[in-house]
Amino acid sequence: MVPQHPDPADVLARHLRARATEFLRALRLHRGAAAPEDSAEAARALRRAARRISAALYTFQPVLDPAWSQTLGPELAWVSGTLSQEDACATRLTRLLEALHRLSGPAAPTAPPAGARSAPRTPGAPAPADGAPPDAPRPATPVPGAPAPARASRATGAPPATARRTPTATVTATVPAPDDRRAEDEPGAVAGRLRAEDVARTPNHSPRPEGRSGAGGGRAPLAVGAAKAGALLERQLTLARTRAHSAALQALGSARFHAVADQVAVLASEVPLTKTAGGVDLRPPADTARERLVAAVAALPLVTAGSPYNAEALMHGLSPDPAPHPQDAPWHQVRLLLRLHRYAQEVLDPAAGDDPGLRAAGEALDRHRDAAEAAAAAAQAARTPRIAPATAYALGVLHAGQRHEVEAARYAFQRAWQKPPAGTP
Repeated sequence: MVPQHPDPADVLARHLRARATEFLRALRLHRGAAAPEDSAEAARALRRAARRISAALYTFQPVLDPAWSQTLGPELAWVSGTLSQEDACATRLTRLLEALHRLSGPAAPTAPPAGARSAPRTPGAPAPADGAPPDAPRPATPVPGAPAPARASRATGAPPATARRTPTATVTATVPAPDDRRAEDEPGAVAGRLRAEDVARTPNHSPRPEGRSGAGGGRAPLAVGAAKAGALLERQLTLARTRAHSAALQALGSARFHAVADQVAVLASEVPLTKTAGGVDLRPPADTARERLVAAVAALPLVTAGSPYNAEALMHGLSPDPAPHPQDAPWHQVRLLLRLHRYAQEVLDPAAGDDPGLRAAGEALDRHRDAAEAAAAAAQAARTPRIAPATAYALGVLHAGQRHEVEAARYAFQRAWQKPPAGTP
């Protein structure tokens, strides 16, 4: 019995109906979300469905009604782009703050907790001079120049004679300091207190939650310039994220989005194909998408990108032009064409869209885009008027680090693209 192959038009119609159903389901979850995390996850699902529908309408346009596909495709691209801005600002801020901590050096070693037992003495090590066991308590070391009653009170734990005679007198005693603090009379405590007062006097300085600009979470403490740079980036990108969130809410409640949702609802039940769509082969449009991708990749400087530490991504780093980096645009275009190619392969064969080589190349270009946008954000923050030289220097180092990440992403894409497919001899 000859196996029956499905009609290519039916394959495309099923794909579009499934993506439209995902869009409507994500929209329902977004409207009923009770927590910000649920709302953000529903927005990401909306973006995924909108991208795939728009890509299918663009790639397989000869099989679809041209008036309908040319109208809905750009509107879905608008929805996806509007919903992606808030998440992009949050990701950019996290990336830059983590880079600041990474560039500040390794975290300081953590002191052992109070009350922890001391390690056993190594055999052959010299014994203490007083002959007492290592774990035995010892009197405090006398402080040169300190009054005798104070030294006696620290050694014995009893208050001085003047404190015993006068009930209202202040008792001076050395209390064991916590692991992350110093006693007031310990050497270096005054300098540390002065540094803390300098940071507290800086404008717009407020305590940061652990894991942001502070030294919590096993991170290295930031210098004053890096801390101010982190605060400036956080202020600017948080403002941008708030505006993006407001724009997304306004877009989701607009008549324009309601019209798009109505069209997607129609698509979930009926796909407007052309009259000659029956029996049309879908492989030529998918091959056209791949040819566009191959031509765009051929225009990239892959030979230069294949040399590690080539410093090509650092060119024009001191340009006063606030426009995006000129050499990044071709790579961003390849990223979009690679996504169109992957989505076209998903229509023909769902397993083909998850090819390991294409996935690795796409992830490298995603890192390229994120690093390029983070570098642009650092450069924009460095153009802020009247910032301290230390802050500007920290932002410059941060910008250079992100441009190195751009270079590393190009190298990873070159390796993934030129790697032969699995199973090739």
